Amino acid sequence: MKKPLVGALATLLLTGATLASTGAASAQPVTQEAKARAKAAVQAPVATKTKAVDFAGTVALSNCSGSLVRLPNSQDNDPGLILTNGHCLETGMPGAGEVIVDRPSSRTFSLLNASAGKVATLKATKIAYATMTDTDVTLYELNTTYAKIKQQYRIDALKLNPDHPVKGASIKVVSGYWKKTYSCNTDGFAYRLREADWTWKDSLRYTSACQVIGGTSGSPVVDTATGKVVAVNNTTNEDGQRCTLNNPCEVDENGQVTVRKGIGYAQETYILAKCVGTGNKVDLGLPGCSLPKPVAERARQH
Repeated sequence: MKKPLVGALATLLLTGATLASTGAASAQPVTQEAKARAKAAVQAPVATKTKAVDFAGTVALSNCSGSLVRLPNSQDNDPGLILTNGHCLETGMPGAGEVIVDRPSSRTFSLLNASAGKVATLKATKIAYATMTDTDVTLYELNTTYAKIKQQYRIDALKLNPDHPVKGASIKVVSGYWKKTYSCNTDGFAYRLREADWTWKDSLRYTSACQVIGGTSGSPVVDTATGKVVAVNNTTNEDGQRCTLNNPCEVDENGQVTVRKGIGYAQETYILAKCVGTGNKVDLGLPGCSLPKPVAERARQH
């Protein structure tokens, strides 16, 4: 993960973090993950057209970036959702194995237009979901709807792609914090990405052109062929170290560790599509939802 801009904790929140340690063991991939990885292994076809990617719908947080997003089943009158990293939480980074659901929050976000100008301050009512286990994601629920945001500020939410990202695809990392975009391609996918105490599954790896920095954590990763969000930016190996904070390492199915100094990563967001139901509510019990569940809920299921 990238370190926050302000303070020690802020240091971690900025770009994403390199999280790996023996504290989070690598589990075998679920069928859904295995199928998605196999499909994504095919090189992306050359696109004849690309979507214009700008800052409209992105947001700036304290020390991090994010975006106003809608899921495939989201309705205009549903409360809006803000997507960022789990390590960007205002309460600090969740521990390995920790999952947060439906926790009150009054955090604010600066909503940007296409040219990166601030058009509004949006406010959360709660942390709908947050974790740094298996993925690095936070979803905030807002006190206003997509329809009202569109009516008042002429800003549409970014659409989340329900499909696994594709190797070789042209992508842009759009940072609302820095008001800067990074352009590169999807280089491939890490079976497991470890950084300090955290382990993430099936992480998207950038080609070297995306040299993201602190403060870009939580930025939406947009596929330029579709204009849809396929991942959320979260970390870079800064110093070439192995599996330490800010120096994530890749671990394959056989336990082989690979370190790629200067390479950035993002966490895929297609998995969110199967975990958000009617009314834009996170429902971890929906069929096909593979997001980690809180410890108490996991215990009830066993």
